[in-house]
Amino acid sequence: MKVLVLLALVAAAAAWPGFGFQADAGGVSDAQKQHDVNFLLHKIYGEIRDSNLKAKADSFDPEADLSHYSDDGAAVQKLMRDLKDHRLLEQKHWFSLFNPRQRQEALMLFDVFIHCKDWDTFVSNAAYFRQRMNEGEFVYALYVAVIHSPLAEHVVLPPLYEVTPHLFTNSEVIEAAYRAKQTQTPGKFQSSFTGTKKNPEQRVAYFGEDIGMNTHHVTWHMEFPFWWQDSYSHHLDRKGENFFWVHHQLTVRFDAERLSNYLDPVGELHWDKPIVQGFAPHTTYKYGGQFPSRPDNVDFEDVDGVARIRDLLIVESRIRDAIAHGYIVDRAGNRIDIMNERGINVLGDIIESSMYSPNVQYYGALHNTAHIVLGRQADPHGKYALPPGVLEHFETATRDPSFFRLHKYMDNIFKEHKDSLPPYTVEDLKFNEVSVDKVSIDGQLETFFEDFEYSLINAVDDTQEIADVEISTYVPRLNHKDFSFNIDINNNGGEALATVRIFAWPHRDNNGIEYTFDEGRWNAIELDKFWVKLSSGTNHIVRKSSESAVTVPDVPSFETLFEKTKEALGGADSGLTEFESATGIPNRFLLPKGNEQGLEFDLVVAVTDGAADAALDGLHENTDFNHYGAHGKYPDNRPHGYPLDRKVPDERVFEDLPNFGHIQVKVFNHGEHIHHH
Repeated sequence: MKVLVLLALVAAAAAWPGFGFQADAGGVSDAQKQHDVNFLLHKIYGEIRDSNLKAKADSFDPEADLSHYSDDGAAVQKLMRDLKDHRLLEQKHWFSLFNPRQRQEALMLFDVFIHCKDWDTFVSNAAYFRQRMNEGEFVYALYVAVIHSPLAEHVVLPPLYEVTPHLFTNSEVIEAAYRAKQTQTPGKFQSSFTGTKKNPEQRVAYFGEDIGMNTHHVTWHMEFPFWWQDSYSHHLDRKGENFFWVHHQLTVRFDAERLSNYLDPVGELHWDKPIVQGFAPHTTYKYGGQFPSRPDNVDFEDVDGVARIRDLLIVESRIRDAIAHGYIVDRAGNRIDIMNERGINVLGDIIESSMYSPNVQYYGALHNTAHIVLGRQADPHGKYALPPGVLEHFETATRDPSFFRLHKYMDNIFKEHKDSLPPYTVEDLKFNEVSVDKVSIDGQLETFFEDFEYSLINAVDDTQEIADVEISTYVPRLNHKDFSFNIDINNNGGEALATVRIFAWPHRDNNGIEYTFDEGRWNAIELDKFWVKLSSGTNHIVRKSSESAVTVPDVPSFETLFEKTKEALGGADSGLTEFESATGIPNRFLLPKGNEQGLEFDLVVAVTDGAADAALDGLHENTDFNHYGAHGKYPDNRPHGYPLDRKVPDERVFEDLPNFGHIQVKVFNHGEHIHHH
């Protein structure tokens, strides 16, 4: 299932006009579709290596039969006109989604894909335009189309770090890969994190530079694109609130990693103060030279053609004003009340901003503009014709420590809104007849580093005549030992559906001072959320760390995908189902690193009324539910972070709550590093 349960999709399909499941004309198997996508994304800078697809690319005419498109070919005719008039970006050139013209071209191609009625039309267009359009634009359009098109529902997308390794891999390693290719010598090269011990920020580089974190971030923005309009195919449920929550979780998780490494939580960016931390990315575009660096202590400058710093301050004050008033003004001048649990959704649409913003003229696009302004501080006036900075790509943005400073600044604006809502009362929170009697952990909470290897074959240029040699890199990545949550729930009533919500926050700040409950709950990391049927009496629940609904497994490599697809074409089960959504954070990052002494966390479990929470039926039977996904209705009616999402002036509300468990745990890291080669 791509991202959600069948039940949810069926319900959603019924609720979305125009979102029908077209039976695939020609009945193409999932294995065949997987095969096609594997080859469409392999060796993206060279020739297509599948003879069938290559033939389509050479002979297909996208405009020959417009009845194969649900928009009667409007999108394909528009794109073909620009192609014939040589108006499209050339190949072998960098691509940035934040560049308005390049984004428009990628979306013109997405528009073609999303309107294809059958797989053959979809894949023929993909092969045709892969040969003729800019590679970055093509990869982006194809990824988003596979995520959102019902035709590609069961296709697993290969890891972006193997499709476009340059955006994920240090320059030194890429250079070594080129040398290996030139001399036809296989090689495994060690990647290290940017910077040296002299820079304290380097201690947490394993988080911001992790290829899985980068993949999570870019995939999330493909599931919930800021440019999305419902006219493409369907409505993305709670998109603005999801924008807040996914970046809030990145922010609090980053702070927990900092505390694990004896660093203070990240400070927010101020437009009128210098950017203290510089950044040298050590990353290179495949075409377009080095990613620009930024020295320490740079003052913000206006960016020509993008924004003046003054404009950002004005937009920010308008947003804070709306929060203080408790309403937003739409384009027609009507008030939209935000003093309720759905207000956060409107606020997210406005702050990002997405096409869902009710008044982009007035509230601007604080987040998107800030990414560009920050990314361009190395060359704000375009004097040096530098390519875009790391912040202008979702693949690379979290590498720059200023990404987290920018998001702490956004997060504090969201907090201002959340703190303006009335606190929950015991009446709001209690779940009659249900109490949490005991919470414990099976196994020690312990993290370690291990080497993770991925292929660099797609980083180097090659021709069909010369055989590939194995070229890969290995990079240290955080992981944790397996553990389980044990939860004893007592139910004095009849059978009941319950939602189990598990969070943890650091017990003390970097100076060893305990956080108050109210400070702690805002820094809570969401560890899991699942539904369960409670029988009468005592219910002993064991939940494995590997089952966490907020996480996904590592994406299978190209090699694995090729292998499994071959087996599936031969009739075997592909075994790829669990990888169909890549939207959650990597399971290996479920726990923050912790440290030698054991970093203390408050672990809380809230068991809430499932009947009141559930937006869909059958959630307790569902094993595939991934709560970051974009298909269908979001299953939980409650706001993200519930019941910790509002201020807590009096923690006795929670201390006296029978359906709330609260214990202290420690997360250890003993400096263990496992080498796999």
